[in-house]
Amino acid sequence: MKLLLTGCNGQLGFELQRSLAPLAEVIAIGRDDCDLSDESALRSLIREITPDGIINPAAYTAVDKAESDPGSARKINCDAPRIMGEEASACGAFVFHYSTDYVFEGVGKQFYKETDATNPQNVYGQTKLAGERALLSACKRSLIMRTSWVVGAHGANFAKTMLKLASERDALSVVADQFGAPTSAALLADITAQLIGRIKHQVDETFPYGLYHVVAAGVTNWHEYARFVIAEAIKAGKAMKVSADMVKPITTSDYPVPAKRPANSRLDTTLFQDTFDLRLPDWKQGVSHVLQQIL
Repeated sequence: MKLLLTGCNGQLGFELQRSLAPLAEVIAIGRDDCDLSDESALRSLIREITPDGIINPAAYTAVDKAESDPGSARKINCDAPRIMGEEASACGAFVFHYSTDYVFEGVGKQFYKETDATNPQNVYGQTKLAGERALLSACKRSLIMRTSWVVGAHGANFAKTMLKLASERDALSVVADQFGAPTSAALLADITAQLIGRIKHQVDETFPYGLYHVVAAGVTNWHEYARFVIAEAIKAGKAMKVSADMVKPITTSDYPVPAKRPANSRLDTTLFQDTFDLRLPDWKQGVSHVLQQIL
């Protein structure tokens, strides 16, 4: 089996290189290898490699910048997945793609299901939703995992930012009215490898491609998440100027940003767990594993 992996230098792409290596020949590409916003270059690359599968964690993830640069966000988040789907269909490949909780309006306290109405509130969410639809339309053998609050040992993320700020500042304020589940990049990578292993070893026609919610179990908010990260760092002997108890909760309105964030990022993972008979661990387990690697 030959797999084309995009976004190899990102949080998830880095972990996917590890998890997929025992399964297949992995051709891992980053931004310097192929500009995914260049349609002809992307099509040429896929046709040259003729992969059995395309794994696409690459995305335009600068949420605030996307508000003023929607064209670039659309090329990466919508057009590129469509092109991958079209080329995959042409060469008989499958596509694994990753999306976001931002496709929902993000109100209330319910856990969003795959069948719930979407209503993205910012350009990033709009382009990611358009990418989902374009891929599913272009390639029947596509699987999309909507996830949230990805955290990994490699690359930039909220946990690393909190560690840096808590070690440098005398005070720290974090939003406490946005709820979701931090999800480990390693968990997503291991799940991806498991599912591709099933494709490899079973009759492919029976594999349940489609759209699934895949996040760690449990719910927290950014404020409690920050407190957990700082407390774990102090337990591990890391010097911090701000303790967990010193982190001040604030509201979304206290921290204005260009792109509106969802207050409710809870995703219902029942369909995924029942379909694949896999259980998703609590978010603290994944975050603790990441912290063990970076502290």
